[in-house]
Amino acid sequence: MSKRDAGYRLFFWEEFTQAQAQEQAGELGGSRTASAWAERGLRALRDGLGREPGEVPAMRRLHRVELTDARRSEWQPTDSYRAEHVALTLFGLHQTSGGEPVHRRGVGLGTAVRALTDRALSENAAERRLEAAASAQDVEELAQHLRGLIPLLRRDDIGLDYTRLYQDLTIWQRPDNGRVLRAWGLQYTDPENEAPADGQIMDGPPYWATVDLADRKTAARLAALRSGTGREAGTVPAMWPVHRTRISTRLRTRGALTRSFAAEHTALTLFGLHQQGRDTSVHTPGLTPGGACRLLLARGSEADRTAIERRLGTLLTSLDTGELAQHLRGLVPLLRRAHIGLDYDALHEALLAWDDTRGPERQSWIRTAWDRDFRTETTPRT
Repeated sequence: MSKRDAGYRLFFWEEFTQAQAQEQAGELGGSRTASAWAERGLRALRDGLGREPGEVPAMRRLHRVELTDARRSEWQPTDSYRAEHVALTLFGLHQTSGGEPVHRRGVGLGTAVRALTDRALSENAAERRLEAAASAQDVEELAQHLRGLIPLLRRDDIGLDYTRLYQDLTIWQRPDNGRVLRAWGLQYTDPENEAPADGQIMDGPPYWATVDLADRKTAARLAALRSGTGREAGTVPAMWPVHRTRISTRLRTRGALTRSFAAEHTALTLFGLHQQGRDTSVHTPGLTPGGACRLLLARGSEADRTAIERRLGTLLTSLDTGELAQHLRGLVPLLRRAHIGLDYDALHEALLAWDDTRGPERQSWIRTAWDRDFRTETTPRT
């Protein structure tokens, strides 16, 4: 259990920041000056860089997360203890004894890295560093990537909320760490934007409407989109730069998963799958899944009719967005092979509305429209 949880003590970085403020205000008297106490603590933290939790005796007194007697005797650090160890050592590397406090409330990792693009790094370089950290396979690899970022933050006087970092590192070690990854990505790609609570505003045209197939980076971007298939929205670092959905500061900070963000993620992954190997854009305004299936039928044999009708029927009867996405993933490769596109703007809207309880009639309307497009000859040509 953490002493902080029990209401006993602040984390070391919080104590340090508080002590510096008190010393500057002349509130600390006696022989125990903040600078002497701080220097001893920071020296101990720097000694812990690259070391296992508990390996540096002088660091143990700076931990606020406690271990049970059983875990201490067999030395089995908890996830929270490991997270605090990493946060402490990074704080020791970041903070200089005479400098301004680098623990700054509200500054998440993504926000801090974003600030580097204005001062020290190109956008591509900062993006690569954050993606590498977020893609780490274990907490030791993550700590190594973060140790490469901290000197850059220190040089440019960019702070970090170390309490939040500790919490993020604790959660990051769990299988369900999507919230942390999403928060880092949103902080980096959507800095200080305001949007409604449900985040249903897009910042500029979506990626599928603006993709430049002549750009050398496009192949890698499309591969990133395909890698997100079946993954939770916001948990694939390589996809972060292509999202356009704006999310409110409160939800962005928490790494919340909104319906609009999830709908855009699904549309992006389908587009990446659909666009693979094509030299012209598959985004075809006005062409719904129903219309696309009609074109597919026209280009096949009569024997294909039953299979295509069955495929569209299962798609139209999808109970929720997850099932709809699954059926679309089965349809898209058939469309790609037949050189048939889709209207991804409309598909995105359908994914957003499919199981929206605030407008349940919209699902029925979309079903009817797609079925009508399949049975009429008014679909756009591709």
